[in-house]
Amino acid sequence: MSAKPKSLSEIRFKPAGRVFSSPSDWRDQFVYFLLVDRFNSGKSDIPPFVPGSTPTGRNDEEGEKWQGGTLKGIAERLDYIRGLGCTAIWLSPIFKNRRELNTYHGYGIQDFLDIDPRLGTLKDLQALVKKAHRMGMYVILDIVLNHTGDNWAYPGDYRYDYYGGQRFPFGFWREVTPGSVIEWPDDAVWPVEFQNPGWYRRKGEIRSWDTFPEARDGDFCTLKELDTSNRSLLRALIDVHKYWIAVTDVDGYRLDAVKHLEESSTAIFCAAIREYAQSIGKKDFLLFGEIIGDDRFIDQYIGRNARIPGTNERFPSLDAALDFPLWGILEGVIKGFTNPAELRKRYEGFRELYSDHGRAGEYFGRQRGQPLI
Repeated sequence: MSAKPKSLSEIRFKPAGRVFSSPSDWRDQFVYFLLVDRFNSGKSDIPPFVPGSTPTGRNDEEGEKWQGGTLKGIAERLDYIRGLGCTAIWLSPIFKNRRELNTYHGYGIQDFLDIDPRLGTLKDLQALVKKAHRMGMYVILDIVLNHTGDNWAYPGDYRYDYYGGQRFPFGFWREVTPGSVIEWPDDAVWPVEFQNPGWYRRKGEIRSWDTFPEARDGDFCTLKELDTSNRSLLRALIDVHKYWIAVTDVDGYRLDAVKHLEESSTAIFCAAIREYAQSIGKKDFLLFGEIIGDDRFIDQYIGRNARIPGTNERFPSLDAALDFPLWGILEGVIKGFTNPAELRKRYEGFRELYSDHGRAGEYFGRQRGQPLI
């Protein structure tokens, strides 16, 4: 296997050594989230920030929004994070984004098999994970199944809006330096299998974010929507993320933009990743997601609630989801705008909804009658 594979045919799924065991219960872990580019650069010569001035290293007029945080910088500050009582870190996406764009947040992936060089290298990530494990900490990666970066354009390089489910023609792959041949590593999208126009929905940008199927099928702004109902693509995404477990020994994944994925595709992905992780000794690999919606909507993606079309099967999907409904209530309670009794209502409603399935069911089964608030 090459140091930086260009194709799925080049990757392996056998860990290099002994894997770090999963925690006995993820609910006992205190997770610290950080945006890699904004956490720590590891440099000691950065001038102090002066309020009212242009932030160090940033020039909005020139579009320079990268701040210089790196994986090495995180490794240097693990003692600080551990000192806060945190036992796990959740990293924003670290995969390669387009070189010429300013997607410092990491959600515009251009190469699913490489680390963004602005953040570090594969060796840097491996070293960070090993150090965290030595300190008894776990590492969770933020991953994106719903879309890629702005790696191709519609005809004429125009912005197309979603319109009645119409599928638009494919235009061209983006290149850093226009030419007749797509060049690795900065042109188009990688691994090479993703250079298949048929793997993208091609229905234009979402205009109504809560209307289906538009919210599922449309492009997330200029990012390009993957057709996760395509089983060949879904298998490729599974292989990509099995690879990252094998080569880095990470302990969990947070799935981005789950609202825009089919429930069945999410469940198939989770079942395959969970099965692989268990096969190499990670018995409780964590899979949780970002699902913006109410409880009934979130419920479709957790535990065995996801139906597989054409069958009576229900695959075990996500272990958990970020509680956006609670976030809305909690902010009001903390600021004194909302009656604290709303927290109890939130808890009771959550318990009623999830008490019959999945990890949430195990939790509420043991905790029934023991108020948390």
